[in-house]
Amino acid sequence: MRLPALWLALGSLLLLATRCASAGTGPAVPQSPNLVVILADDLGYGDVAATNPGSRLKTPNLDRLVGEGRVYTDAHSPSAVCTPTRYTLLTGRYSWRTRLKSGVLWGQSPSLIQPGRATIASYLRENGYVTGCIGKWHLGLDYARNADESIDFSEPIGGGPLAHGFDEFFGIPASLDMPPYYYVQDDRARTPPTLDQEGVGFPGFVRKGKRAADLEFDRVLGELAGEAEDFIGRHAADERPFFLYLPLTGPHKPVSPSPGFLGRSGLGPYGDFVQEVDATVGRVLAALDASGVAENTLVVVTSDNGSFMYAYEDREDHTEDAGVQGYRRANHRANGPLRGTKADIWEAGHRVPYIVRWPGRVPAGTTSDTTICHVDLFATLASIAGHPVGLEAAQDSFDLSDDYRGGECERGPVVHHSGSGMFALRQGRYKLVAGSGSGGREKPRGKPFEKPYVLFDLSQDLSETNDLIESRPEVAQAMEELLERIRRSEGSRPGLLVGPDL
Repeated sequence: MRLPALWLALGSLLLLATRCASAGTGPAVPQSPNLVVILADDLGYGDVAATNPGSRLKTPNLDRLVGEGRVYTDAHSPSAVCTPTRYTLLTGRYSWRTRLKSGVLWGQSPSLIQPGRATIASYLRENGYVTGCIGKWHLGLDYARNADESIDFSEPIGGGPLAHGFDEFFGIPASLDMPPYYYVQDDRARTPPTLDQEGVGFPGFVRKGKRAADLEFDRVLGELAGEAEDFIGRHAADERPFFLYLPLTGPHKPVSPSPGFLGRSGLGPYGDFVQEVDATVGRVLAALDASGVAENTLVVVTSDNGSFMYAYEDREDHTEDAGVQGYRRANHRANGPLRGTKADIWEAGHRVPYIVRWPGRVPAGTTSDTTICHVDLFATLASIAGHPVGLEAAQDSFDLSDDYRGGECERGPVVHHSGSGMFALRQGRYKLVAGSGSGGREKPRGKPFEKPYVLFDLSQDLSETNDLIESRPEVAQAMEELLERIRRSEGSRPGLLVGPDL
């Protein structure tokens, strides 16, 4: 079927608003609900057992959420790597609008979120919420420095969660494979990193650097789970609702499951680690149940990008040698049927698991094929909290709360971004890649905006094997022009997109 010219026109109604048909699910909410966002680190599209037929992994807690909530099969992280996704999720603004045009921040990088930039946390706190962040920050920190430019860990740490709307923080500065390795409690180092940590190869991959004595790589997930349980228990009885942002550290490298999970999956350390991530989600769900707030708590579980595990046809894999970073497809497909891996502009880089549960409001056991993106969490959660956001913040974020409740939404175009800065535009069934390769790990990596571009019809070709650039030139041209308009604009929400008739 040819795409109607009017639908592809640059003045398309899909750009003007999110169009939703409400299902009218559930009774009126007596008060703003608690909000919990669990962001796994590198959990692949195929790592959730309930949504991956034939999977050998066991993920009973995620499977429980699938049964009790709504699963999105076409959900995307805004980037195929972690720092940009975290910026976009928290601010409702694409990260390529900042100084970070490719790659990620490092353990000593300065804060990426500009002072005064609204975040989900600051917006919800202004509207009556208690806000907490527990886990991997990876958005930069502003350290006090000694005369030799080394970090002065005796001083408060600026630019972190407390500077951007969170009342409380416990976690680590960046990815768990990036030094310095230590825990941050609010805006202080819990224990300064003074030990020398040697570099370790895959699967327990870490870089050489300084580590605190109280940080053990295989214990971090357990520490975060315990802090989350404590946060829920302390705030369950508050008059104010709470927002908990829980960015986990796994199954990202170092693939270091705790001793109780070693060997459980039969799929090597990565499989064991995925099952520990699942158990961590289970501890949060149990804490909500035990505190009596599960019925009025919306839970979102997703991932910051796809899995780093490769897919092989016929060779030794991770099940036989833990040092091999990939699986034969017959053993496990961490990214399901998708092309590529983490960092790629291909679907495996950014199509991710996404499950929403809110008893009585989100219809249980349902599936949505609406194309959504983590950038939409800001506007969606603000609406669910009863305080829809205006154009002063979250400039790329669309309200999908009706879709959560079982309605049907057309979100409009979504911009994808790879690890090296490759762009793609998703509009309806079509995806245009504005570059000459993966923009990540799969070869050829290509270059951003180097032609020929490629065009796929994902409704017929989810594995991205049939390039339509020559047979659908009018589609490609219109999408290319639309991508440029979005990139030149202050935002992609109605009233912000530059150009005539908008």
